[in-house]
Amino acid sequence: MTTLSLRTLNRALMDRQFLLERTDRTPLEVIGRLVALQAQEPNWAYIGLWSRIHAFTQAQLTALLEGRQVVRSGLLRSTQHFAAADDFRRLRPLLQPVLDRTANSPHFTRNSTDLDAASLVAEGLDLLAGGTLSRKELARRLAERHPGRDGRVLAGQVELRTPLVHGAATGTWGSWGNRSAISVTPVEVWLGRPMATAATPAAARDSAKELIRRYLAAFGPAGVKDVQTWCGLTRLGEVVAEMRAELRHYSGPDGRDLIDLADAELPDPETPAPVRLLPAFDNALLGHADRTRVISDEDRKRVMPGQARVRPTFLVDGRVHGTWSLGAGTLRLTPFRPLHATDRAALEHEADRLLPFAGGRALSYNDPVAARPS
Repeated sequence: MTTLSLRTLNRALMDRQFLLERTDRTPLEVIGRLVALQAQEPNWAYIGLWSRIHAFTQAQLTALLEGRQVVRSGLLRSTQHFAAADDFRRLRPLLQPVLDRTANSPHFTRNSTDLDAASLVAEGLDLLAGGTLSRKELARRLAERHPGRDGRVLAGQVELRTPLVHGAATGTWGSWGNRSAISVTPVEVWLGRPMATAATPAAARDSAKELIRRYLAAFGPAGVKDVQTWCGLTRLGEVVAEMRAELRHYSGPDGRDLIDLADAELPDPETPAPVRLLPAFDNALLGHADRTRVISDEDRKRVMPGQARVRPTFLVDGRVHGTWSLGAGTLRLTPFRPLHATDRAALEHEADRLLPFAGGRALSYNDPVAARPS
């Protein structure tokens, strides 16, 4: 069995994430290739596409949302994502057990003691009446029906247990942090099409296999644990075992078993990787349980200081080399270690290119000492 180096895994990830070279594919094609883009704060997903697509503009993604070709809703790991509409119809039923698991967590269940989950969903859909309500209004009406309970938590539970799509306005560029304005609509109403459900256990198994293939196309080679961390599903080892004959098998630098699509090519590990600025919660950092192919364990603590935080980062030679932030019109870079002069010049060039897209006006370093060329 071939053993893959960390650098080989890095270049494979950079290539499949369109981070070795920007692509001319459409935003819809890129979102489909990546399966979904995390979108708690929608602006970050726009920056993620800017880093991957030649001449990408905010209007391109906004048009896809307004045209209902891309939707925003809970998906992978029970978090908000942008996904192509047809992908969402197929993937949400497969991933529903993950969202149900979140809905069964103490945060939700302590507020819904003695409430039947199916009945609560039915109430929520009845209140929506085949149309759209703001999250705030749905919460208010549920609280009216259940005095003494937190309506916001009840509405959140409904949203986890049944696919509700967010209105396009709160997924567009500039809607940063505007959670109070989010509206929800049953997906069948929003898209005018039913969800694609697996009628038999065998069909559900086939759907899981397709999800694994899609994952490997965007994140492989990888291990079973990596796939499970990315999507939230469990017991995928059984599914991968059934796929063994169609997959290519490798050993990772730590001896772990890795799998990949049989026809997937691995780039030369010496392929240059350009500087890239990645948004918070970027796919490239969240696609694996073992993230050492793109970030060291030491730097991971700086970038992911809490379970719900993943800071914006920049890559040098394909690996996280620091973080960045944007506030009051200034894009501030925070290198974790001194930069070589050529890397610093490339980083500043890329940051200068991002400024007009992100609405910034100036560039600075948070740590001038670390920013000095080495």
